[in-house]
This record gives sequence, C-alpha cells and structure tokens, in this order.
Amino acid sequence: MKTFSMTDVGKVRKINQDYVFTTDKPLGYFPNLFVVADGMGGHKAGDFASKFTVQVLERELKNSQEDDIERSMLSAIKTANGELIAKAAEDEHLAGMGTTIVVATVIDHMIYFANVGDSRLYLINRGITQLTKDHSLVEEMVRLGGIKPEEAKHHPDKNIITRAIGAKENVEIDFFEHRLKKDDIILMCTDGLTNMVEDEEIFHLVQGGRDIVESTQMLIEAAKENGGTDNIGVVMIEPCLGEVSIC
Repeated sequence: MKTFSMTDVGKVRKINQDYVFTTDKPLGYFPNLFVVADGMGGHKAGDFASKFTVQVLERELKNSQEDDIERSMLSAIKTANGELIAKAAEDEHLAGMGTTIVVATVIDHMIYFANVGDSRLYLINRGITQLTKDHSLVEEMVRLGGIKPEEAKHHPDKNIITRAIGAKENVEIDFFEHRLKKDDIILMCTDGLTNMVEDEEIFHLVQGGRDIVESTQMLIEAAKENGGTDNIGVVMIEPCLGEVSIC
C-alpha cells in the first residue's frame, strides 16, 4: 500500500485548521488508519479542534478491545466528540469549536470508513465517485429537490454544515464499507479542495500524476490557482491489490 498526505493553508487564511493523519502500522485491531479533519471556530479554536479530535481517535483505537471495525470506529468518534465538547466548555476561547471528520481503514479488499460533515472520500479508477455523503445545508436541499445538484456547487450557503464533531452530544455518524478493485485509488479531502476544483478536474489530475505524491501536489496547486480561499487537506491511498490478496 502506498499513501501520501498533505495540507496547505491556501492563499487567504492565516491559520491552517485542516489536520490529516495516516499510518500503515496497526492501531489496535486496525491494520492502518487514515483521517482528514477540517476544524472550525475562532482564532486557534479550529486547528485545536481538528488536531485534538484526531489525537483522541488515535488513542481510542489503539487501546480498544473491540474487534468489530464498525463498532470500534463509531465508538472512537463518539468519544472524541464528547471530549471536544468538554474541552470547549473549559475554555471560553474554544467555545463553539468543531470539526468535520473522515476516518478510513483498508483491510484486505475492503475499505471501511465513516464521516461527519462535508469532508469527503472519493474512489478513483476509470471515473471518480464520491462515496461519502455531505452533511451540509445545500446537500439537504438537493436531496429534498429544492435545488439541482449543479446549483449546489456555487450556492451561497454551500459552507453551512448540518453535522460536526463538537456540535452536539449525540453526534450522527455515517458508516460505509466498499469492496476495492485493482487500480482503485482512494482520495480523502476537505472542502478546501472540492470547493475550488471540480470532480472531473480532480479525476484528471489524479490520473495525470506520475504517482500519488505528484497527484496530491497537483491537486493542492490547482485549488490554490483557482482561488485557494480555504485550507486544503488531502490524503491519497493506493492499495496494492492483486488477483487474490492485498500486498
């Protein structure tokens, strides 16, 4: 398996509130872990929220005795949510902070992943498919038929999210599993990329790179060239899938 991750502050923001984490070493029952988080809040609160949440996840999964991947992942996210809320209550400078999150692990031919917010996980092969669902106001409007999908991209309320870690005690988490095929590439990213670069352009940039390192760099440069109005966080995973087993 090959992985690469990178964040960039972009061209407008002064603080980078995006935080990414990758490891191909086991964490408890997880053989690997990949996380993207996009923090929100006042000065320093957003970057604290994203980093703190990922650190709690890492700790919880490392120490977990639960061998069921879904239960373990959801339990760790819920614990991180509760601890982030507690931290915000302790310090007025951290009040109102929160973060999106996408968490994934690859086991054999399967990827198991969960998300809260509008950071995304894509599958790229002969095309590009978003496997997560955005928890955002405009996505809800699309689902209810209020606006068309093509209108959502530039809607004035596109940055309003309906779920976040740290927002409320009973956090709603989406969990998915997907069977991987040969030549699949996994892209996890914050909206600093997807608000600046269309899905089709993302696909062509990933396919055009010599490897996932160059592809990641090209994605971030494209986001900045198109305005770079937000921080950009990217994780790319290239599972090594043979005909029978993962290598």
